[in-house]
Amino acid sequence: MCGRYYVSDELEKQVSGVLGDDPGASDLFAVSADAPSMRDVCPSETATIIAAPDGERLHAIQMQWGFPGPSGKGLLINARAETAREKQTFRESILRRRCVIPAAGFYEWDHDRNRVSFFRKDHSLLWFAGFYDLFDNLQHFVILTTAANASVKPVHDRMPCILNAGQLHDWICRDDLTEDFLRMEMPMLERYQEYAQLSLQLDGV
Repeated sequence: MCGRYYVSDELEKQVSGVLGDDPGASDLFAVSADAPSMRDVCPSETATIIAAPDGERLHAIQMQWGFPGPSGKGLLINARAETAREKQTFRESILRRRCVIPAAGFYEWDHDRNRVSFFRKDHSLLWFAGFYDLFDNLQHFVILTTAANASVKPVHDRMPCILNAGQLHDWICRDDLTEDFLRMEMPMLERYQEYAQLSLQLDGV
């Protein structure tokens, strides 16, 4: 599962390196001088994602996180990579409307409800695989998840499907490669747990 992720003030720079001269991208990622360097993104909020509406060129677009749930109740914020193509709610979107969600990292909560953050060791962006659809004239996205690897499993049994920067165009534009991406191995991540760090420091006093 991925129920919250965070973005940083370095996001614009790294995304621009992927999108090149996409007009308007800087406006979508711009951070004001008094804004925090890190910002959490929660379900139902608007976030910047990467898609190719014309089927060829990648663009930065703002969308709302979460599909409306059955009967309009709740939000569907994740979809399982193993079954998304079989679900009527997700089938057409994952086949035709794939996207990528850039993030600095994401959070999970352990069994004691302590928050744990996950990120790349070199602090480069995480590129979550996802897809989108239109509801009431607004575009909404969900994040694909898969079985957790050894770096995430001690905290949670699911993790986002994470792409490398060089795979973004193929994931979004190559329909024939979708199944291959859904089966690929996830990268190992670093994790940080503030409460555990504090306990360790106290024990050493």
